[in-house]
Amino acid sequence: MPIDAPETEVVTTWKVACDGGEGALGHPRVWLTIPRDTGWVECGYCDKRYVIDRDHAHDDH
Repeated sequence: MPIDAPETEVVTTWKVACDGGEGALGHPRVWLTIPRDTGWVECGYCDKRYVIDRDHAHDDH
């Protein structure tokens, strides 16, 4: 049985929050910083991948 690929979300900020998106069935909220050299980061809990949209990215304040 093949394993589904983790969800990918394109974002415009270098710092993102992930809580698993499942409400009570998710995971604790964690803040992830996307490294500028790779342009993506994966959540250690749910493996969701966040990819920066470099054309529309802005620094966090």
